Amino acid sequence: MVEVVIIDYGMGNIHSVYKSLVKVVDKNSKIKISNSINDIKNSSHIIFPGQGAASECMSSIKKHYDVVELKNLISQKPFLGICMGLQVLMSNSDENNGVNCLDVIDGSVLSFKNKIGKTLKIPHMGWNKVQQNKTHPIWSGIPDNSFFYFVHSYYVEPADINDSISMTEYGINFTSSIARDNLTAVQFHPEKSSEPGLSLLRNFISWDGVL
Repeated sequence: MVEVVIIDYGMGNIHSVYKSLVKVVDKNSKIKISNSINDIKNSSHIIFPGQGAASECMSSIKKHYDVVELKNLISQKPFLGICMGLQVLMSNSDENNGVNCLDVIDGSVLSFKNKIGKTLKIPHMGWNKVQQNKTHPIWSGIPDNSFFYFVHSYYVEPADINDSISMTEYGINFTSSIARDNLTAVQFHPEKSSEPGLSLLRNFISWDGVL
């Protein structure tokens, strides 16, 4: 039986994620929105959604959790970060004049500003292709170059390109999802991405966290 906890730390599109998960889990599975560290400990799968600014995100995380304990827990079971839930895994972000993040994945969060053509708008918003550059269980049955929905002004640049499992083009080619061990995280919003997004969520909750 799958027991999914959607971490509610005060930021994130948690109810949309919840509604999408309801569509893909079986009747024996449980989905819980919670900010309880005990619920996270007792879960089989963790989803960390997020939106907004990096500094606010980190402040909210520190308000609700012991960061060392949280990092230890998310390293122990299948974990999916969404949007800010991807960016906050990096070492640091250029947002808000520089912010130290969770430093789970070595790398930086960079702005699109001055890196893309003037005809392209910031934030990057809408449907875009996701090119899978590495096999991973979350891609099972999802055709390469499927469209997913994005809303973001910053993108991640992992120090180790092997952590990248997909790329997307928006003026530049940027990493749109990462994976390492039991962790995976995506810049796009699977909960807003129709059937490809539901397939990704279905694949995630079926994953045992082993590559």
